[in-house]
Amino acid sequence: MAFETFTRQACPTFTMIRCIHQLLVVVGTALLSLSVAAQQPVRLPDMGSTTTRVLSPDQEKSFARDFERFLRANNLLIEDPLITDYFNEMGFRLVSFSSRSNAPFRFFIIREPSINAFAAPAGVIGLHSGLILTAHTEAEVAGVVAHEIAHITQDHLARAMETQQATSLPTMLATLALAVAAGAAGNAEASQAVLMSGMGLAQQFAINHTRQAEAEADRVGISLLAAAGFDPHGMAAFFERLNVASRAMGQGPPEYLRTHPLTVNRVAEARARAEQMNVRDVRDESRFHFIQSRLRVLMSQRTEQSIDWFRLRLQQGDRPADAMRYGLVLAFIQARRFDEARAEMTRLLEPAPDDQLYRLLEAELLLAEGKSDEAVDSLAYLYRAYPGSRQVTTQYAQTLMHDSDPERAARAATIIRAHLRDHPHDLRMTELLARAADRSGDPVRATEALAESYYLRGGVAEAIDQLEKVLERSDLDFYQRARIRARLNELRAIHLRRLNTGR
Repeated sequence: MAFETFTRQACPTFTMIRCIHQLLVVVGTALLSLSVAAQQPVRLPDMGSTTTRVLSPDQEKSFARDFERFLRANNLLIEDPLITDYFNEMGFRLVSFSSRSNAPFRFFIIREPSINAFAAPAGVIGLHSGLILTAHTEAEVAGVVAHEIAHITQDHLARAMETQQATSLPTMLATLALAVAAGAAGNAEASQAVLMSGMGLAQQFAINHTRQAEAEADRVGISLLAAAGFDPHGMAAFFERLNVASRAMGQGPPEYLRTHPLTVNRVAEARARAEQMNVRDVRDESRFHFIQSRLRVLMSQRTEQSIDWFRLRLQQGDRPADAMRYGLVLAFIQARRFDEARAEMTRLLEPAPDDQLYRLLEAELLLAEGKSDEAVDSLAYLYRAYPGSRQVTTQYAQTLMHDSDPERAARAATIIRAHLRDHPHDLRMTELLARAADRSGDPVRATEALAESYYLRGGVAEAIDQLEKVLERSDLDFYQRARIRARLNELRAIHLRRLNTGR
């Protein structure tokens, strides 16, 4: 049975992308969780090449974009530009030293407190927020990212599917269908029981294959760490941290250990391999702690607990003080305790008044205090000083739109249009452009931006409808009409292709 046909039949209540995502998660869990008991050392054979495809070529082209829409639709995507840009830079730096340096990769930060990460087809790599917050150093997170990159460059997912097809494909497909149904119902125990009961015939081969894949991903990942300037001990250090977390958890190990099982030998081998690596130009990882602090505040559901956490870290001195103070300012802003936020902000700015990260934080504070003019002036200076900075541009445009001022909205629209030429899939800025154009008295641009926002959310038909309506206007000039027609033709072609492929 073809993979695409199976997903339609097995998951009729899911969209194609949601079903594919569920299958990928289940495949990873089913294949990788089977090696928990493996303890002996691993010899790495030549694993050769594979021609197996998990997705068709057309699906591979759109998988990352569709997966992003899935995450966004379920409020699972962290979209803060400071956070996303940081981890994109980390990921692409590692990829640049891999055997597929020109391959497309996408890195997603998932709004989930669990400790987990995954690799999927088409270069998709996801990091759960809980994993990032558990790490103590940049190299620990980079070790996880390097490991997942290696799973993709070494074709491990395709090999896993190939292995199962060679042993008991009908059993595997039936098992996956039942596991997806159980998982969709929110019954994790039933899902795991279904998986384990359907794996009997292929179990031993899957264990061996998984052991080889994990060892190869460790080997390749540690090499990537060293080549990219990260501490190669980061991977082993994070393994050890997860072992500690596992012993502290009464309900079982972190999710990452269920899909990436550890053994004593595996940790020892990772440590020994790191000792053999020579690292040139070791990176300064200080920025990681600021990004981690920002993510901690964004993920927090109780601001007072965040404040207490940062204060305790400052008292104990076990984390970089400036990064903890940065997080404390953010938490105070969230709690609207502006006097305390200003006091901590002053401590940050006094020794480093021109630091971009601090100036952006100060602009957040000024806006929260109701000093929008000062915030706009500060960000205008940064926009001139750092042209092309996504973080500065995004915050500047958002701040310009804070008040209902048509002139500021027009300025924001100009800034956003320039930004979208380089970042055409930035949904938040596309939606902001629709508001800015509307507020500044440009309804045509506003409708075009609204159509793009529908498209980025997966609503191609809705986007077409918006553009068809705006074409009915009698006041369009030649250039507007030509621009809208061109985009409308592109969207119609996309919509037709999706109808023909059943996606």
